[in-house]
Amino acid sequence: MSVRYPRPLRPGDRVGVTAPSSGVRKELRERLNVAVRDVQARGYEVVVGQCMDGSGHVSASAADRASELMSMLTDPTIRAIVPPWGGETAIDLIPLLDWDQLRQTEPTWLVGFSDISTLITPLTLLTGMATVHGNNLMDTPYRVSEGLLSWLDIVAAPLGHRFTQTPPGRHRTTGFDDFAAFPEVREYTLDSPGTWTRLDGSADVEAEGRLIGGCIETLCNLAGSSYLDVSAFARNESPDGLLVYVEAAGDDAFTICRNLHGMRLTGFFDRANAVLVGRTSAPKNSSLSQHEAVLDALGCLNVPIIADIECGHIPPYMPIVNGAHGRIIHSPSRSELTQILD
Repeated sequence: MSVRYPRPLRPGDRVGVTAPSSGVRKELRERLNVAVRDVQARGYEVVVGQCMDGSGHVSASAADRASELMSMLTDPTIRAIVPPWGGETAIDLIPLLDWDQLRQTEPTWLVGFSDISTLITPLTLLTGMATVHGNNLMDTPYRVSEGLLSWLDIVAAPLGHRFTQTPPGRHRTTGFDDFAAFPEVREYTLDSPGTWTRLDGSADVEAEGRLIGGCIETLCNLAGSSYLDVSAFARNESPDGLLVYVEAAGDDAFTICRNLHGMRLTGFFDRANAVLVGRTSAPKNSSLSQHEAVLDALGCLNVPIIADIECGHIPPYMPIVNGAHGRIIHSPSRSELTQILD
């Protein structure tokens, strides 16, 4: 198996929209319409699936969600799939997907983050299909911050494309916009300064490796299973090591610490040349901050650990391609992540 990149999107291609986890409530449907129109403005045809109901925590039964996702992933006329957002229990799809068929089918871009990590990370590890950990459909209308890209830019890039993203220096601390009241909102409120932080030391960092990772709270439940065998992926696809990224959605520091310890014990970080940690607003505990939780669990790896990267639940978003070759540089004067679709 080798990393398989989907064909770059061209005007006229079809983009599938389905909710493998949580759907969209009625009062938020106009925001969904705004986002769909933005994708259409790129010249793509948008196909909205049946699994979109937002009245509960999942959009449909596990069987229906798995069937619709499989149908879109194996439909040669659909070139990319993007969910409205994440959710809570996409893990129930894992045993229902036909992984053998997905290994054989032509790759399709699957985009998303948060609970969608439960799907995109195993998809790359088990089938070699490159996936995009990036801003989801409901966030797509926001104007992209300086130094960053949208998932729409990445899925249209050719094989071999090299792109570099840099931290914009500002992020959001004031919650989320009200999509029901303001469905057309396009400007992030980035109200706080801040850039990347090295947790394990102060020396300059330069590291390379294929990129793999996702949301801690969802991936930790797959750790130790055949669906999250990062070590095997590294041996086969990146013998010189990986750049592993993780991010905390909302669990407190004690929980994140325990989850990262568990993921480390299953070998998730064994081949890491560096660990990238997303910026988070998840709560600290009385004796442990989120940064300290990461160091407690991963400091023994003796590799650079760089935190406050824009790959988590705090806007703005830096898309990361699972499977791409990455090169990270961090110093007092320069911070950047370069990805190559090779």
